[in-house]
Amino acid sequence: MSWLPDDFVHPVLVPLPGGGHHLRPIREADTPLDYPAVMGSRERLWTIFGPAWGWPAGTMTYEADQADLLRHEKEIAAHQSFNYALFDAAETALLGCVYIDPPERAGADGEISWWVVDELVGSKVEQALDALVPQWIAADWPFEQPRFLGREISWSDWLALPQHPDT
Repeated sequence: MSWLPDDFVHPVLVPLPGGGHHLRPIREADTPLDYPAVMGSRERLWTIFGPAWGWPAGTMTYEADQADLLRHEKEIAAHQSFNYALFDAAETALLGCVYIDPPERAGADGEISWWVVDELVGSKVEQALDALVPQWIAADWPFEQPRFLGREISWSDWLALPQHPDT
């Protein structure tokens, strides 16, 4: 059984309130913007995602990031998982990501997490993203029990949950 309905069509452009920024599915071609965003915020991102995902490694190369984004692009096309990049209006800067994944742990039908680059921590853009993601998931995604990792449940509490029966 798929984690999403067969007829589900994922959003391809999601504007943030206030204008000037939007989310769209990430592509391999975004590597020149993604790599500096990730590595420029790597130490903080590791404190968030490292224990659960082992990401982003301090030794991650540009080529490894490119391969990772190609994998994400293929997963999005297959509706296996979704990575939305946060961009400025002209898409000259990648400023964060939103991950929408099938549940790894029991008690949810989708697991969502997100981040912004260090320069945006505490900013109006981060606040707009924090407000948008739960509303967007509720409005446009077919989840009955979404789980917001690092938001409504800590990463350590999430890691302690039992595995989802489908994993």
